[in-house]
Amino acid sequence: MSRELAAAVRNYRRRAGLTQEGLAAASGLSPSVVCKVEQGGEVRVDTLHALARGLGVPTSALFTTEALEPVVGDEANQRYLVELRGALMPPVGLSGPVPGTADPPDLSAVLKEIGAGYSLYQADRYDSVAKKLPGMLRATAAAAALLTDEDPQRVAEARSRCLLLTGSYLTQVRQYDLAYYALAEGIRVAGEVGDTFVAATGVGAMCWLLLRQERFDESEQLAAATALTIEPRFSGATPAELALWGDLSLRMAAAAVRNNRPDVAREARRMASTAAGALGTEYTDNEYRRSTFGPVTAEMKAVEDLSVLGDARGVLRRSDDGLLSPGAVGHYGRPSPNNWNRHRLDVAKAHAALGSHQEAMDELTALRRTSPEWLKHQTMARHVMSDILRRRKRTLTRDMREMAAHLAVVG
Repeated sequence: MSRELAAAVRNYRRRAGLTQEGLAAASGLSPSVVCKVEQGGEVRVDTLHALARGLGVPTSALFTTEALEPVVGDEANQRYLVELRGALMPPVGLSGPVPGTADPPDLSAVLKEIGAGYSLYQADRYDSVAKKLPGMLRATAAAAALLTDEDPQRVAEARSRCLLLTGSYLTQVRQYDLAYYALAEGIRVAGEVGDTFVAATGVGAMCWLLLRQERFDESEQLAAATALTIEPRFSGATPAELALWGDLSLRMAAAAVRNNRPDVAREARRMASTAAGALGTEYTDNEYRRSTFGPVTAEMKAVEDLSVLGDARGVLRRSDDGLLSPGAVGHYGRPSPNNWNRHRLDVAKAHAALGSHQEAMDELTALRRTSPEWLKHQTMARHVMSDILRRRKRTLTRDMREMAAHLAVVG
């Protein structure tokens, strides 16, 4: 952590009239953690959330702009992304993008391929998605450039959906600058032909990207403005419209709770619950987003708030109860794999925080069994495993050693 960020925490503490011990008590942290932060030591973002709550300021107030540290170990990803990067961002000359040699594509076949790509993405088959994306990007770019006899609206739909899938994939694998470019282009293409629904799905993905970049203010404001624009008339809204509005409400709440804005988060959660109640069951948009929203998803995200707030007992109390009980999930429908996996990762984090290492390992092992590729890309999973390794007094079990290797965590 930088000296400037350390100074910001120290100055806010003094302004609040708190000692290090007082800030530790208000934040639910140990005094040694506060001391480490103010000395410029490395610290996790969830610790900064806790400090912001203790100081009564938005989390974003503690972030500062600094010179970047050298990036180490990303050479392989750069090589793996060469083809995708070229398809997404072709060379630009004096006359604009250098034209490719692609023939006019069969747009129906391309749209079918994009749909298959979304299904692969939801199934966490990221290698397969990555291999498909360059061809789909080139095909939709050729269709947009040539247009021939195709309907411009249909061409724009194919191009925007392909770009939004690309942006979502790149966000998942933490290639954020590339992801931003893909999402911004997808939103622009859909907006230019007046396809507000597809553009708004892209905004939802953009909010997720901003959240991962810790741009909480912007994520919350973008989600709120877009939700206001597309707010449906509940009496005549389609399930897809309700799900999209509810999803944007979840994005707003996620950003607000991380930014220490509990009142905004509560209102956004209320909006999401209203949409979920109107749907009645989990709804999956199989045409555009391949994502799921409903009562179970809304409840999982409310439990996620407790995880962000460090309420491990609250997470465990609600994790398998009410709408998240097996019977309720069977009745209302199962949420998307990514959302369900995130929920179980919150459960693992809660067990680890309370010292229940075997229970945390059980959750991680189950996630590795069902979603090994997804798990590899989760920073929280590495943090949970690191905590287990650090606190474990006895010899590590075989499962612990194998999980540490899977997540590339060194004790």
